[in-house]
Amino acid sequence: MNMREHLKDYDENKLKIVLEIKDAYNNKEISLNEAKKILKEKVGTLKPYEIALAEQELKELVDDECRKEDIQAMLLLFEDVMDTSRPNLDINHPIMNYYRENDELRKIFAEIEDLIQYPVIKNQWLELYERLDEFKKHLSRKQNQLYPVLEKKGFDRPTTTMWLLDNFVRDEITKAHQLIKSDCDDEFIEMQKTVIDDLNDLITKEETVLYPTSLAMISDQEFEEMELGDNEIGFSWINVKQKQKSDIKPSNETFYEELFNLLNKYGFNKSDNKLEVANGKLTLEQINLIYKHMPVDISYVDENELVCFYSDSKHRIFPRSKNVIGRDVKNCHPRSSVHVVEEIIEKFRSGEKDSVDFWINKEDIFIYIYYVAVRDENGKFKGVLEMMQDCTHIRSLVGSRTLLSWDEDKGDNVEKTIIEKEDINIPNIDMNSIDGDTKLVDLFNIYPFLRKKMIQISPKFKMLETPLAKVMLPKATIKKASERVNIPESELIDRIKQLIDEQ
Repeated sequence: MNMREHLKDYDENKLKIVLEIKDAYNNKEISLNEAKKILKEKVGTLKPYEIALAEQELKELVDDECRKEDIQAMLLLFEDVMDTSRPNLDINHPIMNYYRENDELRKIFAEIEDLIQYPVIKNQWLELYERLDEFKKHLSRKQNQLYPVLEKKGFDRPTTTMWLLDNFVRDEITKAHQLIKSDCDDEFIEMQKTVIDDLNDLITKEETVLYPTSLAMISDQEFEEMELGDNEIGFSWINVKQKQKSDIKPSNETFYEELFNLLNKYGFNKSDNKLEVANGKLTLEQINLIYKHMPVDISYVDENELVCFYSDSKHRIFPRSKNVIGRDVKNCHPRSSVHVVEEIIEKFRSGEKDSVDFWINKEDIFIYIYYVAVRDENGKFKGVLEMMQDCTHIRSLVGSRTLLSWDEDKGDNVEKTIIEKEDINIPNIDMNSIDGDTKLVDLFNIYPFLRKKMIQISPKFKMLETPLAKVMLPKATIKKASERVNIPESELIDRIKQLIDEQ
């Protein structure tokens, strides 16, 4: 797909002039005033997506290019010819949600700049960085939702360049967070200006080129369909009105309706119609239910290196969305790790290797990742199967169990394990003492049934069933939970009390 097919009102010669002037200015071959004068005379006006198109089609890709780009210098260069104003969008539009998150991030910048003037109070910084960690959802939505749609339209520069910067700032946040946790106060404070500068650089690049280009290339219908995946991944600090699947009409609904009617006419769309599988017969519904209830996450990439399938289970470890389907698997990873993906596929395809595994070992969680080559009965390479599992509970097992025993749900014991390890006393909480500062982990220890019932209050509480809950729960209060699920604090407390009463 060619990017220019989705754009209009561009001039090939103007794009070349823009790149030539930009490169000459960056290389200090001409002054700023000279560059701006030429732009006014030969370019006139410039749309943000024209810069994106010029970069996409006329400029050779350079490693780490997005990080090296001086965005403030570029804004200064184009300030007289390019419109960088914010678009007028509905408050819940996917692109407006990114802008709103950036506005909240700038408020955190102000808090950082204020705090660094005073002696370090660790709890203040820890609370601030717990909030700053939320920005990772913003990055995850871009990588799993926005980038794939742009790729399909021929604009893959965000995937190949900006993703590196996304991960760079994500890792900076993590590093700084670890420094304050480890009482490395001086090093932590020294790092704050760099964190602000790099984050500000990223969001300015988003607002200057990425978002305007996305609005020029992506249709309203595609943005509507994007909303469901955005909701699944979540948002950083903002409340978003959620749409249900039934509210969104697929862009190719007519095709699906025709296909449904045709299949139904010949008896292939009945719920009891069973398909021949390797060892048995299953309905399509049964196949989907089996995948949904597997204790592992599964993704399948075919022999053409395209993502064809992923299992959508409630315990999914890392986010996925339907936009990944049909995507080149290399574009599902930052450029810094693409060589690993290519090596795995190459060795699987050649038959040199059949499997490889990785694992993530952190304090409260152990994730096991296994890749296996998929081959047909003749040994022909047909793709790669990725399996991922949270093995934290499995690693904790000792001795043997040979008799039936109905334990409490594993998820209900997660917080007890954390509490025992940290030697924290469980407070005695009665219904009348529940307030905004009450920790969810304390409630779940006293009322174990409550954890599973929280989803009755809001579907967003399904996050409590994911492995990431082990990390989030120890510090999650009712106040923070109310902000996350967009329910007033008093209402959330009343509904929690109601669930306890009913039990």
